[in-house]
Amino acid sequence: MRLPSPFSIWGEHLAIDLPGARAVFTTRRGGVSRGPYAWLNLGRLTPDDPEAVQRNRDLVQSRIGGRLAMIRQVHGARVLVHEDRDGVSGPAPQRELEEADGHVTALRGIAPIVLTADCLPIALAGRGGVAMLHAGWRGLADGVIAEGVRALRELTGDEAFSAAIGPGAGGCCYEVGEEVHQRFGAYGDGVHRGRNLDLKAIAGEQLQRAGASVVHNAELCTICSPPGLFYSHRRDRGVTGRQAGIAWLT
Repeated sequence: MRLPSPFSIWGEHLAIDLPGARAVFTTRRGGVSRGPYAWLNLGRLTPDDPEAVQRNRDLVQSRIGGRLAMIRQVHGARVLVHEDRDGVSGPAPQRELEEADGHVTALRGIAPIVLTADCLPIALAGRGGVAMLHAGWRGLADGVIAEGVRALRELTGDEAFSAAIGPGAGGCCYEVGEEVHQRFGAYGDGVHRGRNLDLKAIAGEQLQRAGASVVHNAELCTICSPPGLFYSHRRDRGVTGRQAGIAWLT
């Protein structure tokens, strides 16, 4: 796995240090799941063995030294703000998760996580705050990045932030219909590659428009990377697990 600087190998996964924070993007390696969900499947809503998923989540949480903060993703643009430790749903939620596609916190020891299998995991870090966003084409079209930036700035009181885009479907492989291309018609030819759409280029442009001081891109496609490296909903025709993007304050 070759990574552009400043991404680095973190055990079986990849990591990047942002100002005051660290983001980790997991691979599918190192867990206990089997079959099409082997190995580190973190998705509880897959048909995988729930006990295996919980063990995988516990493995990840033990590595990061904080508590995972879970949400229920719905391909929207809502971003949840965690200001109360008691209100954070951990890796084994005891109640219904709140629906959102991103979350922000200034709490140390709390690590927002999103689950992906082709959508983009995007980390944001500002002064004393961190965010993790889940961005497929619907989220990008509906403004999940702008909402995440707004929530982070509101929480930290600072305009400056940095961003990192983790592994997801690349413009090399992500074919969509004409109606989806039309949703991003204002972005010009650079994001349209024949029938394919470059979600990372769209996300990068949105982050720059929102004022990111720097946007890092892991430049890894979940669809055409080796199947043993990442889960991919598109490649595996829906029978697959979920990897994660996780961020926390350092």
